[in-house]
Formats: sequence, C-alpha cells, structure tokens
Amino acid sequence: MIDLTKESPLGVYSQYLKNGQLAYQFCTDDNSVCFYPRAFAPSTGSPNLEWRVSKGLGTVYTTTVVHYKGEAPLNVAMIDVDEGFRMMSRVEDIDPMAVKIGMRVQFKVHPGNEKQAPYPIFTPIGDIK
Repeated sequence: MIDLTKESPLGVYSQYLKNGQLAYQFCTDDNSVCFYPRAFAPSTGSPNLEWRVSKGLGTVYTTTVVHYKGEAPLNVAMIDVDEGFRMMSRVEDIDPMAVKIGMRVQFKVHPGNEKQAPYPIFTPIGDIK
C-alpha cells in the first residue's frame, strides 16, 4: 500500500509505477482529470485531488521518430489515455516508423535502472498492418 500522506505527488506517481500501475489524479471539486501529478488541480487550484489507477489503454494522438547519430531511431508519441488525459511516452515492440496516429496501445512499465526511475511506455494492441 502506498502512503499518500508522506510522498510528493511525483513520489506517489513513481510508487504506482514501481507497482506496475499508471496512476493519475482526479479533482473532486470539478470532476476533472489531472495529469502530470501535482499538488493542486490546474483547472480549479484545489488541493482536493484523489489518486486513481488507469486501465492502461489509449490511442496514439501524435507521433514522431527521433534519429540520434550512431543509435537506432526511437519513437516519441503523445498518447490519449482512455481515462481522459494525454501523456508523452514511447510506443515500443514495433518499428518506430510503423507507429500510426489512431493506433490503440496498452501501458507497460519500463523498469528503469540504478540511474533512471521506472517510466511508462506503451505497446501496440492487436494486429499491426
């Protein structure tokens, strides 16, 4: 169980990721979804935010491929998560050039390492054409 009273919003979010969950916040004052984690709702300024866990499904809103010299290309995408928020991530387990706008994707946690905390990525759902 995550102790929501002793962590910063980023700390709580990170703990959810370590548990394999994609968390977001919900403002109980105006019933709006809030992502990236914060102490106050951006729409109301209210501190009345509760944590919820996403089912982890979404749709690629936009995508691009980044080419670094001497490295394999990588995809960067904005994902519209079904619960009502958009986040920047990557779509993996697919050729970066094959990621398409409108593609359905599923959340997965990249475990990170000693230098980088776990972070969310997405993988395609269903057949890739």
